[in-house]
Amino acid sequence: MKVFVDENIPLMTVAALRSLGHDVHDIRGTIDKGMRDDALWEMAQREERLLITTDRGFTHYRMRPHHGVLVIQLRQPNRRKIHARIMQALRQFSDREWPGLLVVMRDVAQSVWHVQERG
Repeated sequence: MKVFVDENIPLMTVAALRSLGHDVHDIRGTIDKGMRDDALWEMAQREERLLITTDRGFTHYRMRPHHGVLVIQLRQPNRRKIHARIMQALRQFSDREWPGLLVVMRDVAQSVWHVQERG
């Protein structure tokens, strides 16, 4: 699966995703580091990637067509907790389920939205 990780996602998660065979675009250490959310969104969509972030502002895109969004929203986040919730979500939903799916993983609960195709 093609994945785009925001710069707030732990490096251990990037390594784990790559070891599972995912094509991961990590903007850390590039000229794109610190880009605005709308530019990050456009890049992820242009590259047809699942966007993984801790920025809940991306939930505003839930009704727009997209290639998947996973938002990790924890009360007291740390690298291990963020990593664990990301890996849980990726086990819970298959690669083919992610297009149009927005998942917000909280400490215990989760919210899921799926963009309905209009025809």
